[in-house]
Amino acid sequence: MSADIRIRHISARDWPDIRGLETSAYQASGLSEGEDALRSRAALSPLTCFVLDAGRRTAGYLIALPYPLFGCPDLTRPESVGHRDSRNLHLHDLVVAKDFRRHGLATRLVRHLTLRAVSLSYERISLVAVAGSGGFWSANGYQACPGAGFPAGYGEDAVYMSRALRPGGHAIGNPSTFR
Repeated sequence: MSADIRIRHISARDWPDIRGLETSAYQASGLSEGEDALRSRAALSPLTCFVLDAGRRTAGYLIALPYPLFGCPDLTRPESVGHRDSRNLHLHDLVVAKDFRRHGLATRLVRHLTLRAVSLSYERISLVAVAGSGGFWSANGYQACPGAGFPAGYGEDAVYMSRALRPGGHAIGNPSTFR
């Protein structure tokens, strides 16, 4: 299946499909933030936001933007301030359509983002694991950051996670070790 998949940057014509994928993935859990919020985040870093093309269908997407370590977007509002100077890239959202899951496509998107982040000189990638996805992120090199906080609305089981992109990066652990 993955031979027919292409990763490319998000374009204006992708937003109806992204909105549908996001709604399908998050509405039942109350984590859906809507198209305006997603567009605002992607607009701040178009070089780190992608879609998965499967022939004529959008099979998934990934949105990542610069954000200070231990910070993340508020799900209740669009992003209004960019953090261009941050050396941390926050992987805000990753969704693969249900019928394309279990084929390694989410991992393929994460690897694509990681290579792009390194090429753009980011030092770390952070994220908030929601809806029990921590195991997937751990398998992709992310570790929980105990004590890191995030806005309400990510769910009770949400976990802030991070990974260094360069050898010798800061040890992952208590947020005080990053100062």
